[in-house]
Amino acid sequence: MITEPTLLRIGEAVQLSHQGGRDAARVQFAEIWDEIGGEQGDPLQRCTLAHAMADVQDDVQQELLWDLRALAAADLITEARIAEAGVPMSVAALYPSLHLNLSECYRKLGDLDRAREHLQQAQATIGALGDDPYGQLIRGGLAQVADRLR
Repeated sequence: MITEPTLLRIGEAVQLSHQGGRDAARVQFAEIWDEIGGEQGDPLQRCTLAHAMADVQDDVQQELLWDLRALAAADLITEARIAEAGVPMSVAALYPSLHLNLSECYRKLGDLDRAREHLQQAQATIGALGDDPYGQLIRGGLAQVADRLR
């Protein structure tokens, strides 16, 4: 169970966005981003926040920027840091969703080669996810993006 206050706040803003409060969530994410030190902040917090911030962007270029920030931060996260925060997954389990989102951004922007590259990376890392609702969600997303890229 996640115990870290900053990650819990990010989760609350995610819930707000899912309930139709995208603009309010975007404001909260921006405030938290500043509080954690932006690009210099803790990689787990940066990855989590950037991944969520990408989802509330109206502009695909901004969405891509946030997704790239999330991926860069993921590369710096350790298993010890994940465990310390109470996150119930491994670092490897972050990558399928990160690459899925990047694939979809690049597809929307018309960069189909990059979209396919990230789709392949997502597919190559999907084994890190279980056969639970989250894993099924990501697998379903991968199938949708693969269909769109055909």
